[in-house]
Amino acid sequence: MGERENEIFKARFDARFDELKWLYISLYNNYDMLEDLNHNLYNIYMARGDELRALDLEREKTPNWYKAPGMFGVTMYPKLFAGGLKGVQEHIPYLEELGIRYIHLMPLMKTPYEQNDGGYAVTDFREVDPSIGTVEDLENLSAALRKAGISLCCDFVMNHTADNHDWAMRAKAGDPEYQARYMMYDNYDIPRIYEWTVPEVFPNTAPGNFTWNEQMHKFVLTSFYPFQWDLNYKNPVVFNEMVYNLLFLANCGAEVLRIDAVPYIWKELGTTCRNLPQVHTIMRMVRLICEIVCPGVLLKGEVVMAPKELPIYFGTHDKPECHLLYNVSTMVNTWGALATADTRLLREMVDTIAALPPQCSFVNYLRCHDDIGWGLDEDAVRRLGFDPLQHKIFLYRFFDGEYEGSYARGALYNYDEKSLDARSCGTTASLCGIEKGEYEGDPKQVETGIHRDLMLHAFMISLSGIPMLSSGDEIGQLNDWSYQDDPSRAADSRNIHRSPFNWEAASHRHDPSTVQGQIFEGLQKMKTLRSQHDAFNTDARVYTIDTGDNGVLCLVREYGGERLYCVYNFTNYVKDLTMPAFTGKEEDLFTGVHAGQGKLLLPEYGYMWLRA
Repeated sequence: MGERENEIFKARFDARFDELKWLYISLYNNYDMLEDLNHNLYNIYMARGDELRALDLEREKTPNWYKAPGMFGVTMYPKLFAGGLKGVQEHIPYLEELGIRYIHLMPLMKTPYEQNDGGYAVTDFREVDPSIGTVEDLENLSAALRKAGISLCCDFVMNHTADNHDWAMRAKAGDPEYQARYMMYDNYDIPRIYEWTVPEVFPNTAPGNFTWNEQMHKFVLTSFYPFQWDLNYKNPVVFNEMVYNLLFLANCGAEVLRIDAVPYIWKELGTTCRNLPQVHTIMRMVRLICEIVCPGVLLKGEVVMAPKELPIYFGTHDKPECHLLYNVSTMVNTWGALATADTRLLREMVDTIAALPPQCSFVNYLRCHDDIGWGLDEDAVRRLGFDPLQHKIFLYRFFDGEYEGSYARGALYNYDEKSLDARSCGTTASLCGIEKGEYEGDPKQVETGIHRDLMLHAFMISLSGIPMLSSGDEIGQLNDWSYQDDPSRAADSRNIHRSPFNWEAASHRHDPSTVQGQIFEGLQKMKTLRSQHDAFNTDARVYTIDTGDNGVLCLVREYGGERLYCVYNFTNYVKDLTMPAFTGKEEDLFTGVHAGQGKLLLPEYGYMWLRA
């Protein structure tokens, strides 16, 4: 290793060590463990490949590389997409054709065969799950993606391990050192105090937040599932070892690390154990460590919270934490607007997100591997004159197809008979009515479903941040109801949209007479236009204007002298709108059609990107 690499590391380390030391000692007051951290950071940096170190230097010069208008993402399970990591590598040309610059591969690391929460119960943070490949396969894939200009995002499950992880097995065997890496108690006295203030994540999955382990005769904190043991971040050994695991993934070639369940990382008696200040100390230290070892790597936080609680997870301009967060609230309100044909809640959410500080950058999406959790702003719902619970019931009944007149076909997830809470599952195409239309042999329904699908995608793609498709949505893939016939999958309705990619259907993606062709080519057009226009710059001024119709949303983007009016009809009616802002010169980027002076005619589920 040359002197230049030593100098680079020293410069990065020296610039950040004072703050890292202050944070670490304030949290742990343990200089020996700090020294252990420092020593290992150097070794991990030295083990980083030449190609990755070169990428780090490039990204340090262009730190906002991920904010480029041409960024376009997809999320997938590698096994479902192409049988595993080697299969994904073989299909890189397809990803290039789709215009992908960012690919999020769902959990890759080794998990228990059963009860793995879709891969989020990790048995080994250094071993790829054998069902999808090996660490060598991951390194080869990341290199091939990098050559194609595609950044790899991997999950890092920071909050917990599987109950068969080596640490958990040693804890079960009675080793006090490893028991101290989790939060466990001999009796229910302390857990009972926790339960007074800590809400349950999944109230209908298991009672309480603790699980009794008969082998140890101890209660273990298990916030999500009994087979996922929460880690004890009050123990500096846990922090250090998990950081080393995170950097292992970075050295395998991950350019983005999705940190799972960020708000839950720190637990404190007498609190909700959510969003505590120590979480931000930890995330700031992780950011500093990545800037020292692998500054080309981004941190993406999974923070499913209200918009007002999001900015703190980005940190500040001078002391940043996450680079990216998920735009969960806008996703939820997008589907709400579609079901109700009323965009008022969505418009309020768009304006709220747009008003956040400039360091706040989001990944935008319609669907993902998970459910649609109806975490609506209840005060806003009441202001519109609706009862929040009844509104939520309407939404999930609409999208599971039970509501009279619904075109959607989906499934409930985590329905709770006591609270009447539930979430919704399904692919975009099925929730938009394409499945119902095809099942009933009704071409008109299918056509209308395609219009809904493309309109929603156009809206999502016009938001600031990285637009991310769910694999299969680009070809209008439908729900896979066969999960109900598999005893190992039937209990989790999220499997309805966790199905193998349909490569036979994808072969029709260039045939405009097919569902696949219309959606694929429509998305291609959106992606191309987004990359060509300054108004989609992440620093654009974004706001909404009143259309005079609750069913129509108009998003305005301004940057570099260019202004775009992005208009979306969330109803099944043609809209003849009075729009005083329009001069008649505005031209739709998709069709070349001009708006009328003070007027706009919009078809059912229509959309336009009008350039002023």
